[in-house]
Amino acid sequence: MGDAYCSDCKKSTEVVFDHSAGDTVCSECGLVLESHSIDETSEWRTFANESGDNDPVRVGGPTNPLLSDGGLSTVISKPNGTTSDFLSSSLGRWQNRGSNPDRSLILAFKTIATMSDRLGLVATIKDRANEIYKKVEDQKSSRGRNQDAILAACLYIACRQEDKPRTVKEICSVANGATKKEIGRAKEYIMKQLELEMGQSVEIGTIHAGDFMRRFCSNLGMTNQTVKAAQEAVQKSEEFDIRRSPISIAAAVIYIVTQLSDDKKPLKDVSLATGVAEGTIRNSYKDLYPHLSKIIPNWYAQEEDLKNLCSP
Repeated sequence: MGDAYCSDCKKSTEVVFDHSAGDTVCSECGLVLESHSIDETSEWRTFANESGDNDPVRVGGPTNPLLSDGGLSTVISKPNGTTSDFLSSSLGRWQNRGSNPDRSLILAFKTIATMSDRLGLVATIKDRANEIYKKVEDQKSSRGRNQDAILAACLYIACRQEDKPRTVKEICSVANGATKKEIGRAKEYIMKQLELEMGQSVEIGTIHAGDFMRRFCSNLGMTNQTVKAAQEAVQKSEEFDIRRSPISIAAAVIYIVTQLSDDKKPLKDVSLATGVAEGTIRNSYKDLYPHLSKIIPNWYAQEEDLKNLCSP
């Protein structure tokens, strides 16, 4: 039931939807207001326990402009059951024997999607990584290189370009065995290839310590007030010439802020949550210590509280 304007009744009346015929009928005079309407609702309901090969969907995935056929090619599936259909099984074998120019791209895109899902990345980063890999693959110069490192490097560059950076250690954890050194080399190689294609330098954005704060604080289960203090402290730390990596500064600030709170976190927990070695955090703490009075917000800790911190 719904409301619509009836031309015979000269007013808005209740209408009845006849789904079998696709008609919209006025409930007062019986006039068919609209006929042969398309029912866009689903033809079935899928339940959680109805998994397996009984997928009723009759359409494929979305188009992919990075593939030569747009991702709209037909794939002949294997017949179900023990009594296989000779025609479908033969067609499937013939299709597999044929050369598919996009086969390597499809496998690479699936690997990038798996890594993105494991890191909890949004779809825009995954799509950007696919575009970067497609540009590198079109130059036909990546043969003989570690494919897992190339894909991981594409994802690392995509995160940087989308202003959602991840550490190399985080990327390495989902890179199917590729080491940090291999990913670093692959990243430099990809950057050179992109610069050759575009004819100019490629910007991947600058990493700031604040880019990692919310995620690192979430890993430690810190309170909102402590997280806010850590974010303000990181922003103020950029005003000083502290020659440490942004990740190391973020880890040291988190350690300092937690030591000033009621819920103190040991150095080992901070190291595990941030992926920064304990010795590196100590050295960064040593560099930050002379500027604590100007870095830590006054509303969070007073001078007396800062004096109670252990000296490096």
